[in-house]
Amino acid sequence: MKKAKMIVDKAFKVGDVDKRIYGSFIEHLGRAVYTGIYQPEHETADENGFRKDVLKLVKDIDVPIVRYPGGNYVSNFFWEDSVGPIEQRAKRLDLAWRTLEPNTFGLDEFAKWSEKAGSDIMMAVNLGTRGIADACNLLEYCNHQGGSKYSDMRIEHGRKDPYNIKLWCLGNEMDGSWQVGHKTMDEYGRLSEETAKAMKLIDPSIELVSCGSSSLDMPTFPKWEATTLEYNYDYVDYISMHQYYGNAANNSNDYLAKSDDMDKFIKSVISTCDYVKAIKRSNKKINLSFDEWNVWFHSKEQENDITTNHPWQIAPPLLEDHYNFEDALMVGLMLITLLKNADRVKIACLAQLVNVIAPIMTEKDGNAWRQTIYYPYLHASKYGRGTVLQPILENQQHLTSDHGMIDDIVSVTVYNEEAEELTIFAVNRNLDEDLELNLDIRSFDDYKMKEHIVMTNNDLKAVNTPEKENVYPVYAENEAISDGKANIILKKASWNVIRFNKNK
Repeated sequence: MKKAKMIVDKAFKVGDVDKRIYGSFIEHLGRAVYTGIYQPEHETADENGFRKDVLKLVKDIDVPIVRYPGGNYVSNFFWEDSVGPIEQRAKRLDLAWRTLEPNTFGLDEFAKWSEKAGSDIMMAVNLGTRGIADACNLLEYCNHQGGSKYSDMRIEHGRKDPYNIKLWCLGNEMDGSWQVGHKTMDEYGRLSEETAKAMKLIDPSIELVSCGSSSLDMPTFPKWEATTLEYNYDYVDYISMHQYYGNAANNSNDYLAKSDDMDKFIKSVISTCDYVKAIKRSNKKINLSFDEWNVWFHSKEQENDITTNHPWQIAPPLLEDHYNFEDALMVGLMLITLLKNADRVKIACLAQLVNVIAPIMTEKDGNAWRQTIYYPYLHASKYGRGTVLQPILENQQHLTSDHGMIDDIVSVTVYNEEAEELTIFAVNRNLDEDLELNLDIRSFDDYKMKEHIVMTNNDLKAVNTPEKENVYPVYAENEAISDGKANIILKKASWNVIRFNKNK
């Protein structure tokens, strides 16, 4: 059997995990809202029309923050139509996804849902078809105590206390030609600078996210980041990143190598932020908000058919990727990559949360169920809080078609000092061979293995369904630790969560 060695030491600190790295995303897109989180006629619906079966699955993950209401949707979002008495709200054409938005669920309802889910809100403003004034009006509605036009409007709508939303996105993917109200680098730089200045006059306590490139493959990357930050650097706190991966070529070996591309993307954006910092002779550090990431490719044909040939429906089944086992491995790899960069990646949003490229799916008149990607997300959120440690790894490698030689094992370690727990997340990307990991955690005196959670499957294309879970985690036999060392088997093509705690 192939062997690898890993040393984990308390001194090898990367940075503290910001819990918002386990955020997610609800957009007015497809069935994310209607028949997703909100369905008044469903048998599990509460007094607000929220599906309690969905709420339970969301709370099990402990999602700390949810981005809303988009996404592409936000670039033609009229927030005033999403608040107040439902019977007075206008229906709107959603130009992003060519659907009809009834506005029977809006900002006021989402704020209630978020409170029930135990999540904060990451709010986006429309810098596509609207601008500074509307962003300020929305902020006033949400965060001002009262005594002004829009704060009093909120009070009239039944919410006396402000929503107190602290994290705001300055538009969405404004570099993309598909975006309604697409901007050039200089146009967006100026608009975001002036919007940020105005919003912080209303509430200086908020944090702002500037739009970065829509993906690593954009022709303007990373010039977009460098140019826009030269305008708004002094007023924003984060720059966004978006990236999706897929296996359209049906090359599983190379597919799992794409997490290496994600790491390079992150490093490039960090370098660009620090370049602008140097230009400005600034002491301020811009961190990253990776507020869209996931696997997305299974549903492209369906999406194109509905938006092109069957437009203006209410909540059609858009972007409903059905994820298989190798997609779960990819999501695990992406989570590890985010954690490895926890010193600069402070916010991340799995896009999205329910029905739309999501870990949670619903049947309109049936149950909510977990997709394969639900489990790595669950494990990382539950056990990946604390301080990230960089393991020293003597790895094995294998050959891929497009990425050359890549490491078999991709891993990161999180130390929760308060709970006296150590968690190792590891994916064995080798599709053909198990691997023995010789682990050295001697700096963690008197620690024992608490559990080894494994997710593996002989069929990389295995999927979960509403009727049956074919992909799910199991518990491996715990290995004894002797003098701070243990030998652990990482199965071929496997997601592993190896947890240790101090002997009490």
